[in-house]
Amino acid sequence: MKRRNSKWPQILIVAAGVWSLTTGLAGAQEQEQKPEHEVSYNAALTSDYRYRGLSQSRLDPALQGGADYVHNPTGLYVGTWLSTIKWTKDLGGDGNLEWDIYGGKRGSLSADVTYDVGGLYYFYPQNGLGPNANTFELYGQLGFGPAYVKYSHSLTNLFGTADSKGSGYLDVGANIDAGNGFTVNLHVGRQEVRHNSAFSYTDYKLGVTKDLGVCSVSLAWVKANTSGYLSPSGENLGKSAALLSVSKTF
Repeated sequence: MKRRNSKWPQILIVAAGVWSLTTGLAGAQEQEQKPEHEVSYNAALTSDYRYRGLSQSRLDPALQGGADYVHNPTGLYVGTWLSTIKWTKDLGGDGNLEWDIYGGKRGSLSADVTYDVGGLYYFYPQNGLGPNANTFELYGQLGFGPAYVKYSHSLTNLFGTADSKGSGYLDVGANIDAGNGFTVNLHVGRQEVRHNSAFSYTDYKLGVTKDLGVCSVSLAWVKANTSGYLSPSGENLGKSAALLSVSKTF
């Protein structure tokens, strides 16, 4: 994946729009009684692994899965997640796996506002890139009913980009219950790559997820407004595309 830029104001405009759209939809709900310790597992197959708008699998399908543990009384959690990838090889390195390890704490600030803070380590076994692709970020999120605002800040170089420590990603979105098992997924994000402004960009997503009981099916349109990330054959890894994913949590 070759790397080859931005504006924060539109993120704030979208944030205001999402807030006004969802304020009326975030009615009070009774909280379910949850067990003290909760463990869940997830698996998915996607037509293209897009992360922050960019294909990590060279526009090809990817297999994914993970596990999560939550201590419900405190809101503390840890988890891990893996996906097949191709971009490390495309940059001249090796490896075909992304392994994420994360932990944090989530809870409520009020009846209508939630929070989630933590850290996430992206591990790319034997990636062989210089600078190393392995990345660590701290993140903080505020939720307002179905809407959220999240910021992630890298404490290392960002995914193998030289001199990029301190890069940030702002994520604004909403997952709105549309009834009958349908959820509308909205997202706009802004990746700022420190000292590498040519790699900075904005990405968008509009999708819908249907809970079928036995699994969930998602269809989404995604795009990153950059031509600086290319496959070995010259394809734009952020180009506009429709993505289909099938997932199961158990």
